[in-house]
Amino acid sequence: MAGARRAQPHEMASAIKPTALLVLGSDYRALAAVRSIGRRGVPVRVIVTGDDRLAGFSRYARATVRWPDEETDRLELLERLSRAEGERWALLPSADELAAFVSRHHERLAPHFALTTPPWEIFSLTYDKRRTHELAQSVGVDCPETYYPRDRSEVERLDLTFPVILKPAVKPEQNRLTLAKAWRVDNREELLQRYDEACEFMPPELVMIQELIPGGGSAQLSYAALTDSGRVLHSLVARRTRQYPADFGRASTFVETIEDPGLAEPSRRVLEASGFTGLVELEYKVDRESGRTLLLDMNPRVWGWQSLCARAGVDFLWLLWLHLQGEEPPPAQAKPGVRWVRLSTDVPNAIAEITRRRLSLWSYLASLRPPHDNAIFARDDLKPALVELPMLLATLVRRLISRGGL
Repeated sequence: MAGARRAQPHEMASAIKPTALLVLGSDYRALAAVRSIGRRGVPVRVIVTGDDRLAGFSRYARATVRWPDEETDRLELLERLSRAEGERWALLPSADELAAFVSRHHERLAPHFALTTPPWEIFSLTYDKRRTHELAQSVGVDCPETYYPRDRSEVERLDLTFPVILKPAVKPEQNRLTLAKAWRVDNREELLQRYDEACEFMPPELVMIQELIPGGGSAQLSYAALTDSGRVLHSLVARRTRQYPADFGRASTFVETIEDPGLAEPSRRVLEASGFTGLVELEYKVDRESGRTLLLDMNPRVWGWQSLCARAGVDFLWLLWLHLQGEEPPPAQAKPGVRWVRLSTDVPNAIAEITRRRLSLWSYLASLRPPHDNAIFARDDLKPALVELPMLLATLVRRLISRGGL
């Protein structure tokens, strides 16, 4: 298991020593941040975005405010909040597009906040999959075979072995492709049809065609890290055993910490080449046929199973907070075999997999044996768990109505 690398004092310290945390985003990733920092008595405020407002219901969120629609209004809101309550605020975005917003406006926001997101020239290396793969290949780290056609004629000329997947290079807005994360394509006729459909949602240069790596959850690995200018300060390895949807999951539903020392070396090469500072998760998939471990994505923000890390002994959010203060945190070593589940998405996912006979009922029930970390339920913070299901159902109904499904 990759463990902690001792940081030198003040290496990652912000010019602004924060006394409070402003979480930009309000989903379950944000909830993990609110709890980690709020439990230690630090004031936390949440900016509510979208339909998912879980973090705003936490007892550790002292106040919430709604994220405006217009970019100018968003910047003005952040600048106004930076002076709120006489505190010095750290700003932590919890989703890709929110982190991208902060990164693009890094120069304007830096005088007001202790930022946890690097400037765009560095952030974009992890945000744009085209740049991520180019970076990885430059340091000898394998990625799936990927094509970046500029138009339909280039797609027609590609010499491909099917099946392949279509996926977006970036996800600036929600649509059928970004929500699905990727589309499987089994033949050339389907490829052209799906490519045309994808180009209705985004520019053609953002549509990637990639080899499909077979394998289920046991082949899906993550290397999570806190870095300073590309140097790994703390790390942890996990297996993303189940995800929802099952084939190309938008989010993990069941995750376990594991020992895999072999993942550290390629991850460190990529991170050092990127110069990234902050929280980042590298997603890999093991190709059982070739034996290759392939880098799929880099997530430059808090990840969904964040609370698992604290239970395993590496509370990345608190470690980040201490580094912002210029303090040297205590050593942190990840414990293998610690499990995390989000039942609201894991149960329907498991039912579908059991129906398809890709998962047995007994093995599923065995995976849920205690102890494990629950993504939403916490004995000291019950309200998010009470509102989660009604909130998910309300969101589903709104989406169905907007698509004409009801």
